Amino acid sequence: MTASDAAATDVAITAPALIVSVKPVVLEAPGRSEGLRVRISAPTTGSELPIIVFSHGFGSSLNSYGPLADFWAAHGFVVIQPTHLDSRTVGLPQDDLRTPRLWRFRVEDMKRILDQLDLLEAAVPGLSGRLDRSRIAAAGHSFGGQTAGNLLGLRVLDPVSKNAEDLSDSRIKAGVLLATAGRGGADLTPFAAENLPWLKGPDFAHMTTPTLVVAGDKDELPLSVRGPEWLTDPYHLSPGRKSLLTLFGAEHSLGGIAGYEVRETTDENPERVALIQRITWAYLRHALGIEDTSWTAAQKALSDSVAPMGRIESK
Repeated sequence: MTASDAAATDVAITAPALIVSVKPVVLEAPGRSEGLRVRISAPTTGSELPIIVFSHGFGSSLNSYGPLADFWAAHGFVVIQPTHLDSRTVGLPQDDLRTPRLWRFRVEDMKRILDQLDLLEAAVPGLSGRLDRSRIAAAGHSFGGQTAGNLLGLRVLDPVSKNAEDLSDSRIKAGVLLATAGRGGADLTPFAAENLPWLKGPDFAHMTTPTLVVAGDKDELPLSVRGPEWLTDPYHLSPGRKSLLTLFGAEHSLGGIAGYEVRETTDENPERVALIQRITWAYLRHALGIEDTSWTAAQKALSDSVAPMGRIESK
């Protein structure tokens, strides 16, 4: 991030607060075959704290995405991270009967968190009475972006039932989708069509909740024949208030959001990660109705920069 980007996006960002992180809190999950393991991170001070429920990418866990979770928590959000069944820490066999519906178990994990906020709040020392349950956002990276998208109104053609059910949740008021899959059908590679059936028929027409879509213009996934443009579909194909942050030179890890020392990060770039931290923080404060100054400043920083690391467009 350039000096001008940093100065503008730092408007209204106070010094980071001390945070507390508790893991694993295990929620009972009938029908899942095992409990849902959750991590909660929160600032040690402040009240009326908004909430982010974050869904990890395929194979990751509640231990991942520290660069985002730590930043959000240190700047006023309570961040809740589940470990989904596809996590490498779970070790689900490929022939497990739950595999074809991994996408659906993920959505149910997120809803279970929303249903059990009382228990999760009580699990963190000093957090009781400090949550603002009227301001909840869903966020996710890669597969987790699709998971969060379902709560925002995205519909997925279930490979088992052949239905595209509405799984949106009115408790979710805003979203952030990072490097998230686009259209299915002929846009998929043979590998994606054969191995990831939940990508075959996504429908963005009902995804009306305000959302920031983040995409890298060098994100060449082996999932679509369209290249990086595919990752912008959640913005272009969905109605309502949306914004798109396109990151120049970013690949699928967007500079390293998945962790501080993650081997699959091929485009490590701390400045890009810092930009994402601030942009997503500012957007969520805007979309959740907390304040608009930071979001306005963030957009101006990129448009005014002589060497911007990305661009923001909105509709």
